Amino acid sequence: MISVALCTYNGEKYLPEQLESIVGQSIPVHELVVCDDGSSDRTLEILRRFSDDSPFPVRIFQNTTNLGSTRNFEKCLSLCQGDILFLCDQDDIWRADKVAKQVGYLQEHPDVDAVFSNAQIIDGFSEPTQSTIWQEVEFNESSQQLWKAGKAHEILFGGFVVTGATLALRRSTLAHLRPFPMHIPKLIHDAWIALALSLEGKIQFIAEPLVYYRMHASQQVGFGSRMEPVRLKDRLSRDRAEKLAPIRQKADDIHKIYMLLRELPYIPREKLIKLYLRQKHFERRASLPDNRFPRLIPVLKEVVAGRYKFSSRDWWLPALGDIFE
Repeated sequence: MISVALCTYNGEKYLPEQLESIVGQSIPVHELVVCDDGSSDRTLEILRRFSDDSPFPVRIFQNTTNLGSTRNFEKCLSLCQGDILFLCDQDDIWRADKVAKQVGYLQEHPDVDAVFSNAQIIDGFSEPTQSTIWQEVEFNESSQQLWKAGKAHEILFGGFVVTGATLALRRSTLAHLRPFPMHIPKLIHDAWIALALSLEGKIQFIAEPLVYYRMHASQQVGFGSRMEPVRLKDRLSRDRAEKLAPIRQKADDIHKIYMLLRELPYIPREKLIKLYLRQKHFERRASLPDNRFPRLIPVLKEVVAGRYKFSSRDWWLPALGDIFE
């Protein structure tokens, strides 16, 4: 049985296209479960009208208070009755063979609990752009080979490359994924699912764009907002506390994730070593003295140990910044 877990919030503009693409799948889904997070537009009207003529049952739940995307997806997934669950955003479009491809993969690989895919990025007018989400998150060929070699968790320690809108998972795996952690804001629902399953070697990918992923100004989560790079003159003139704040935050976030994962009995401790080393690296960077000269030795030690790669692929840039800024 195949369930689709759709979370909505003021999605009237693009929702009809998404619903149409679910109906148009080459193999049918068996139910659509919708959790609406307090929409004030025509979202619920569109959903109810759709459910009247839908070829599969549509169950609509309205949250009495706004839960946010992570709690809302947790609720929606828990209400699904299918054996295989598809996470669904309100503003994308599914390729016609998305369900068939991912169900087929899970049937052929009984040892895998979840599978995600690439996605073609489209704009607000449903026109394809020149990039995919894997290009956006730099999930390139070398990263894909590393993933296949059993190092998926190490990739995810450095950044979350699994987009929930492309993800399908077995319902049975929810038993040890829930409750979704809420005390680490950056560890949203798809990041948590992917990270936990990667540590068990239970998540794989299909290297095809099975979703048309929409980027627009009003989306709740995604790649819509990017931080501007810090200019050189700003690096030399900005307050040191301003530089250190995001590094301290990074160390704190990694520490929280590390402590969370340590408590899970099904995760091998040895797989957390690189996460621990990553946290210590950012902790050392955040604790460098104000005086430039005493920073030189600890920075060089981190360089020699190869740990500045935790900060950037271009490791020399943060290293030089730590010495001179």
